[in-house]
Amino acid sequence: MPHKSAEVDAYIAKAAPHAQPVLKKLRALVHKACPDVQEAIKWQCPHFEYHGLFASMAAFKEHVRFGLSRGGDLPDLDDRFEIMGKGPMAALKLQSADDLPKDGELLGIIRAAAKLNAAGPAKRPVKKVKRPPPVIPADLQAALRRNAAARKTFEAFSPSHQREYVEWITDAKQQATRERRLATALEWLAEGKSRNWKYERC
Repeated sequence: MPHKSAEVDAYIAKAAPHAQPVLKKLRALVHKACPDVQEAIKWQCPHFEYHGLFASMAAFKEHVRFGLSRGGDLPDLDDRFEIMGKGPMAALKLQSADDLPKDGELLGIIRAAAKLNAAGPAKRPVKKVKRPPPVIPADLQAALRRNAAARKTFEAFSPSHQREYVEWITDAKQQATRERRLATALEWLAEGKSRNWKYERC
């Protein structure tokens, strides 16, 4: 049995005459393609939920917009859909029911989008920002030149491990604190230790 909302019934009834048949058709197709879909009014327009927000429709003065939350992730999306912003949302702008794709085509698109929603969030590549190597302050450079064991460890470290020592030393507010940290850094480096060696086995 379709999971229909009285609020969506009221929304369609209040829509402009040109929009009502489009809204009714879209609603019927969504329920046919995804029988377990739930309806709700969100942001003042009808939304369909299936494993999260799935689709939406909205009536405007001269057109109706039908959106699929994951439509932009479909590999063969109908080119009549417009990708919204930078996200995966894709939408159809419809002046009348005649602008709708054929029932079979739209049903296939809606079913594919529902399947994507059920599969969970898309795994999008994480852009890694490559930071430049740390700038070694003069006092640390001089100290490393005088301590071969510490210098060997430091030079073998990755830039991120080197940066931990550099930032620890340069973040000191007082000169005396900086000197103590520099001495401790040399001691730890000579023993082959990273800046956060105390927490590595926690």
